[in-house]
Amino acid sequence: MTTFRPIAFACTLAAALLAAPIDAGAADAVPTEKDPVAAERAVRLGEKLRCLVCQNQTIGDSNAELAVDLRRQVREQIAAGKSDAEIIDYMVTRYGDFVLYQPPVKGTTLLLWAGPALLLLLGAIAMWRIVQGRRRTVEPPPLTAEERARAARLLGETEATGKKHP
Repeated sequence: MTTFRPIAFACTLAAALLAAPIDAGAADAVPTEKDPVAAERAVRLGEKLRCLVCQNQTIGDSNAELAVDLRRQVREQIAAGKSDAEIIDYMVTRYGDFVLYQPPVKGTTLLLWAGPALLLLLGAIAMWRIVQGRRRTVEPPPLTAEERARAARLLGETEATGKKHP
């Protein structure tokens, strides 16, 4: 019976060690269906933040690892009692204005806002120049009889037969 105690102790210790990570994960305070207000805030904030990997999706729409991490950070800050403005400020401080799905208009983001209009303007100018260049292309006037005769002499042809001389 003395050999049974060490085995029982080892099994109990192994079960406790295996259950420890489960307990650690359960301690996170994250918004769930049980707190619909916090979940709604997390969704609203997720729509304001850009996925830095996908760049054309919000963190709420993206499945990238970084987007999942950003959503987790938002939920943690909501659970910590931070306001929406504090959470947005934290994200901007950490990742820059690019993390905002609609960054503010200022010197560092001016190209983001003016870039599409600038490209459209450059495209319109290029198209206008191409059309103007085609309009300027004029068909040369037809050859006169003298020019035709000279060309025939140079090419070694006769006007009557249109065949080459030997």
